[in-house]
Amino acid sequence: MKKIIHTAVTRGNANHGWLQANHSFSFANFYDPNRTQFGALRVLNDDLIAPSMGFGKHPHNDMEIITIPLSGVLKHKDNMANDWIPVLPGEVQVMSAGTGVQHSEINGSAKEHLSLFQIWIIPEKNGLAPRYDQKEFNQNERKNKLQVLVSSFNSDDENSLKIHQDAQISRIDLDENETFNYQLKSKNHGVYVLNIFGDFEIDTTKLLPRDAVGIYDTDRFEIKTTSESQLLLIEVPM
Repeated sequence: MKKIIHTAVTRGNANHGWLQANHSFSFANFYDPNRTQFGALRVLNDDLIAPSMGFGKHPHNDMEIITIPLSGVLKHKDNMANDWIPVLPGEVQVMSAGTGVQHSEINGSAKEHLSLFQIWIIPEKNGLAPRYDQKEFNQNERKNKLQVLVSSFNSDDENSLKIHQDAQISRIDLDENETFNYQLKSKNHGVYVLNIFGDFEIDTTKLLPRDAVGIYDTDRFEIKTTSESQLLLIEVPM
């Protein structure tokens, strides 16, 4: 097993007043040649957006973009539908930018901050047709078991959102002093594990809130918690 450890304090940070962003990988004004991506995982941003603020219309192409609201109300609009679409905590949004899409993302609340993760995964091929989808996931269904949020179009998982890459994004909520064994889909894959909150360890590596570890060159690993914990797991081809 090989590991890349990214503690929370080593992430890139940008404070724009209305936006407080933490970048696990090089993004915008944060550049680290040793942190440009983890396999097909290109971006993992941890954003806090002020009330009524957000990102105006901007373009993307040839990228699979996944957004996971943690608290607050996200509102999305793109040139495929041109209507504001709310995305709430418990829901996940996917957008295949493909040949090109323009979209806006704002905090839909005038009073509360919006907290979210945004993930970019490099697609298996370029020039695909743009598409959008979102789905609600029941939090109770990830209690001490893996809940798959996103998987490949080639996957047999009918309950997850789909993207154009042999990847899998999952969440799990573990009790204190719980053990969970994660089985990788392929030995050619790696898994980027982010501690949303709690305390746990993987192969003697202890992870505090918002710490992360990239794991590869193995077919499985064990997670042991010392407190109630929530984990985000992003498995991608390396």
